[in-house]
Amino acid sequence: MTDWAQLCPPDLACFEKLAEQALLSLPEPYRKAALQVVIRVEDFAGDDILREMQIENAYDLTGLYDGIPLTEKSVLDQPMGPDAIWLFRRPILEEWADRGDVPLGALIGHVLVHELAHHFGWSDDDIAAIDPWWE
Repeated sequence: MTDWAQLCPPDLACFEKLAEQALLSLPEPYRKAALQVVIRVEDFAGDDILREMQIENAYDLTGLYDGIPLTEKSVLDQPMGPDAIWLFRRPILEEWADRGDVPLGALIGHVLVHELAHHFGWSDDDIAAIDPWWE
């Protein structure tokens, strides 16, 4: 049995490592393409993002895709920076604790796949084939 009295919540570096593991566990050809997207981990989304998205409670946003989806990109688009996925540690930890029935790494992977879907333009069927996390 795990001695929870001796454990601290995973920090940002641990979250980055779990996200990297989730990325590397994607099936090909998704993995190779997903490795081109930058993954960033922060405790919460910034106030400007929350305002722009009209989200009042920072705990309501677990992840965010920042970029132009591949289905909308043009060769004429000037890159403003790399496409990025933001994972927000505290909201993910809150959801993990509330659920109580899913491993943290699986939940991080699920949020990651959901945000990758925005980048790649994946359908719900694509997501289900890549991330059958409810099984």
